[in-house]
Amino acid sequence: METKRVFLIILDSLGIGALPDAAEYGDQGANTLKSIRNSKAFFAPNLKELGLFNIKGTDGGVDMPKGAFCRMKEASKGKDTIIGHWEICGIVSERPMPTYPDGFPREVTEAFTALTGKEILCNLPYSGTEVIKDYGEEHLKTGKLIVYTSADSVFQIAAHEELVPLEELYTYCETARKLLHGEHGVGRVIARPFVGSAGSFTRTANRRDYALKPPVPTVLDRISGEGMQVKAVGKINDIFAGSGITESYKTHGNAEGMEITSRIQQEDFHGLCFVNLVDFDMIYGHRRDVDGYAGAISEFDEWLGGFMKEMKPHDVLIISGDHGCDPGYTHTDHTREYTPLLIYGDGIKAVDLGEGESFSLIGNTVCGLLGIPHCGGSFTDKLIKDI
Repeated sequence: METKRVFLIILDSLGIGALPDAAEYGDQGANTLKSIRNSKAFFAPNLKELGLFNIKGTDGGVDMPKGAFCRMKEASKGKDTIIGHWEICGIVSERPMPTYPDGFPREVTEAFTALTGKEILCNLPYSGTEVIKDYGEEHLKTGKLIVYTSADSVFQIAAHEELVPLEELYTYCETARKLLHGEHGVGRVIARPFVGSAGSFTRTANRRDYALKPPVPTVLDRISGEGMQVKAVGKINDIFAGSGITESYKTHGNAEGMEITSRIQQEDFHGLCFVNLVDFDMIYGHRRDVDGYAGAISEFDEWLGGFMKEMKPHDVLIISGDHGCDPGYTHTDHTREYTPLLIYGDGIKAVDLGEGESFSLIGNTVCGLLGIPHCGGSFTDKLIKDI
């Protein structure tokens, strides 16, 4: 059966167990799914029926899964959002993007100040909520920008919306993005606006990401290059700097992302709807909120049941992750883990695909299902039902 529409949904940070090299990243024994599955808030019957717990390394699966399933191994060096998504779409990163555990070097900060005319505060790895608590008042008094990083390859700028208007903050981020390339080519520059007063500062939903442009064309370019549509929901457009994307829908969380995806499902289009649901990572994983993460998976699962019922005969649903972020682990950073892969549709065989050696198999499979030539291996031939 010819596939007309593919819905690729990334549950941001849903890892299912430490990769063999996890110890090199300080993540030995991490398992995001195991941590949240032990919570009373976890209830995911639809994911279970698709085959989530039939995947190698998990347990408690069903006798006859509805979908194809396997676990995916990350071939790239790293464990962040951009590297994971880029690999899904065909780019295997031979080395991690640069990180700054001691803050950015003087050559970077001085160049940023020279270009923007703004001095900076902090310049350390920091929690986003803690950094505005500790530096927000000084920022308001001095006008200096709060610049900080994390364990990820990010250059983040926090500023109070009443002191630094959003468009001005975005301009500073655009300047930083142009500055940070080559040796200091961080994966993302992120605008982190906040509001409130001392003791009660809160981040707003006006975050904006400025990603490094993919170095070569991706699966998204191949799909749109064939005249098909690539609809990006959530931070997908930011991750790929718009490359290969025909329509983009920004979201302010999982609920809006799922709502938009349901609306797109009612449209008549040919191509890919690529979705990132970020709350699992941003709100629950990094903040070590096991019950919150489990509850968010349960909410997704409830929505998923309705989405599956509305699928058309020529639709294919693919669910996966981009890395781990185990809320039950010993640190708050991403974790180097396998990710799940679930594939479902009327024309899809419910088979155990074993273990994928690279996330790039996902993008190649999307191309294969849509009848587009691709580079490298895919699962397509194993998935298509015999007519």
